[in-house]
Amino acid sequence: MLKEFKEFAIKGNVVDLAVGLVIGGAFGKIVTSLVNDILMPLLSPLMGGAHFSDKAIVIKEAVGESEAVLLNYGQFMSTILDFVIIAFAIFVIIKQMNKLKKEEEVKDEPKAGPTEIDLLIEIRDSLKKS
Repeated sequence: MLKEFKEFAIKGNVVDLAVGLVIGGAFGKIVTSLVNDILMPLLSPLMGGAHFSDKAIVIKEAVGESEAVLLNYGQFMSTILDFVIIAFAIFVIIKQMNKLKKEEEVKDEPKAGPTEIDLLIEIRDSLKKS
């Protein structure tokens, strides 16, 4: 069982997955910063001047020591924007990888030689000459 686990853990797919998760986490932080620090401040004047992620609907007002109950739709919209940007970036990367893969497959394909009909015509013509 230990040997099987070692083989599994050392396989390239597991290492690739780990690298992908680390890079994905870092990329997610970059996109979150892009949305929160650049895009949302640009959109906030259109939304009434407040920071967009602060937008909320008050469901229940704060009473005494109990806090207000809020529906934080601004934060939700920021998260959706994060997702759309990440999904688009992944789409572009996958599209480019598929394009490169197709180009490589075409390059690796052997050159098409003459067809059977071309060969038969060539044989016929050479027999006629003899």
